[in-house]
Amino acid sequence: MFSKPSQAVYTVSRLNREIRTILEQGFASLVLTGEISNFITPASGHWYFSLKDDKAQIKAAMWRGNNRNQSYRPANGAQVTVKARVSLYEPRGDYQLIVEHMEPAGEGQLKQEFDALKMRLAAEGLFSSVHKQPLPQNINRIGVVTSATGAAIKDILTILKRRAPQLEVIIYPAMVQGKDAHVHLINQIELANARDEVDVLILGRGGGSLEDLWCFNHEQLARAIYQSELPIVSAVGHEIDTTISDYVADVRAATPSAAAELVSPNTQELHNKVTQLVNRLSNAFKHDIADKRALATQLQHRLNLCHPRNQLNQKSQRLDELSIALQQAMRNRLYQQERTLNNLTPRLMRQSPDKKLATASHQLSQLQARLNQAIQHQLQQANNSLALQASRLDSVSPLNVLARGYSITKTQQGKVVKSVDQIKNGDVLITELVDGSIESQVIPIT
Repeated sequence: MFSKPSQAVYTVSRLNREIRTILEQGFASLVLTGEISNFITPASGHWYFSLKDDKAQIKAAMWRGNNRNQSYRPANGAQVTVKARVSLYEPRGDYQLIVEHMEPAGEGQLKQEFDALKMRLAAEGLFSSVHKQPLPQNINRIGVVTSATGAAIKDILTILKRRAPQLEVIIYPAMVQGKDAHVHLINQIELANARDEVDVLILGRGGGSLEDLWCFNHEQLARAIYQSELPIVSAVGHEIDTTISDYVADVRAATPSAAAELVSPNTQELHNKVTQLVNRLSNAFKHDIADKRALATQLQHRLNLCHPRNQLNQKSQRLDELSIALQQAMRNRLYQQERTLNNLTPRLMRQSPDKKLATASHQLSQLQARLNQAIQHQLQQANNSLALQASRLDSVSPLNVLARGYSITKTQQGKVVKSVDQIKNGDVLITELVDGSIESQVIPIT
């Protein structure tokens, strides 16, 4: 059944346009890998291809403005990593990727995954300062989630013993490197929240390579930190190392030692407050900058949706498609015309124009003779019909009636008198005869 009159009725073009808007707004820039197939480069300079794995594939386009800066030239069968956004080619309703950058698969893979996850979690608001918990004013018990035998726990305990020996420390031992390390870290964070026996948690480990610190970039760990009821200080690696955990945590410390200093009071209380305020302000600035960057990214994305370049690229892709179709249609049409010409030429040669001209001339002479005969016959019939009609007209003429001795009586007004009821005494009557008329006056009728 049709929808109610109040429900909007979509055209196909409107539906495709709105789906395209939803796709482009719903998916931020993403990074993915796959194998290139069906790679073509028309005269416009754009690249069109499919990106596939062993189970699925998706169409993709890379506009000339992006691919002309590429040092890497792709080919069918190549494994690549691309940074792209999701879109829709409106004329056909095809879901496709708009590729912004491409490189051979494997180069900078971890960095790309890090950037992609960071951008996605920032868009979800996990880094927002609105969700950050301040450190408690009075800290009596500190929890540390780290390796029980690593250098980080030794540095933390040394700083705490020197600055605030009265503080209690509870260690939640966990793996801090390896494939399943993030699972150990998540379990210990959840355990600390369930026990609710500390005022703050320090999450960290010593320095290392990007691969060594990779468990602190895991999405599940980031969400566990975000959901923690206990405030968490992230202290992973050296000062130059940055992980996803640093962005999600309530406070980020440059090193495990710095984290111990953040959560422990100092004998110089004024200096401690100033340091604390500086750190909070610094973190607030970082998170605010992260929020502003995320907002700027969203606004830039919205601006890109409205940018004429998108429509131009869509039209350019459609033009390439029509150009290819037109060339094929022209080749087909020329082939059909050539075949028709080859078929008509022998037939034309078999037809003699001289013979057809002689036949037509003979037919014209015969038709001319038949036309003259028909005209004479029509004239004779018309004369006979005229004579007959004249005879009939003469037989009913009033003059013939008068010639046989009859007369016609009329009033002065010209009306024929048919009855005595039409006249009265003294009226003047006119009687028409065959050779003249008589005027008389009515006398009393008896």
